[in-house]
Amino acid sequence: MADSTVNGAPHDPAVDGGLLGEVAMGIGWARSGDREGARLLFAALWARVGEAGDALHRCAVAHSMADVVDDPRAELRWDLRALAAARELRDGRLAEAGMAVSPEGLFPSLHLNLGDVYRRLGDATNAVLHLHAGREALAALPPDGYRTRIEEGLERLAARLAAPP
Repeated sequence: MADSTVNGAPHDPAVDGGLLGEVAMGIGWARSGDREGARLLFAALWARVGEAGDALHRCAVAHSMADVVDDPRAELRWDLRALAAARELRDGRLAEAGMAVSPEGLFPSLHLNLGDVYRRLGDATNAVLHLHAGREALAALPPDGYRTRIEEGLERLAARLAAPP
């Protein structure tokens, strides 16, 4: 039974409590207000994983780091790293890690984050592309609270893109 989440996906730390457990801990720190502590932890985890490390680990660390950096350009770099790593995930890798989601189930959140950061950077074209990609990817998620949160995020992004600057 999954009793934790990593980037919104249910995760059983007993299966892969190592690095993903540390990512979950950093997410908890960030949610409780310790963004600097989370940033330092994610930087240390990235140093361990590296650009050529396990795709799931790279995706989890990069996706999490993007949420705690203050500069939107840095956020974009981390979000792009997360998306690239997610595209490398093979079927079964998330299940091996105790995560109850397919690789395709990661894309709605990744595209939502990219759409939002592109919007904040003034790149409406890429923001809209990722909004549409996020909406298309929703089919990979079951009808649950996580999917609802992502759908609501995509709708907020659509509204922000429709509003005059």
